[in-house]
Amino acid sequence: MVHITDNAAKAILSNLAEEKRDPATNYLRVAVQGGGCSGLSYKLAWEDSLREGDEVFTHEGEGVKIVVDNKSLLFLHGLTLDFSSGLNGKGFIFENPNATGTCGCGSSFKV
Repeated sequence: MVHITDNAAKAILSNLAEEKRDPATNYLRVAVQGGGCSGLSYKLAWEDSLREGDEVFTHEGEGVKIVVDNKSLLFLHGLTLDFSSGLNGKGFIFENPNATGTCGCGSSFKV
């Protein structure tokens, strides 16, 4: 299970609109890849189709869809994707209960 906060859903919709993408047929892929100062890093990309083994998670209010492949889901199960535009910068925040440590910028983690 991956949870999408209201702030993240609004940010995703805003980005879709800026890039002239249809929210009904485009997904935000959230994946994990090797790299970053803590060993693993998050990767975000737009997708307009699904791959075998993908799991789709939908924000109920906004209808925004996030897609995660099965391999990444092992590291992302229970993740809450949030968005902040506060004093510390603007961007997505990954609240990952599987992470045993993160780097200072929050874009990489270890398990």
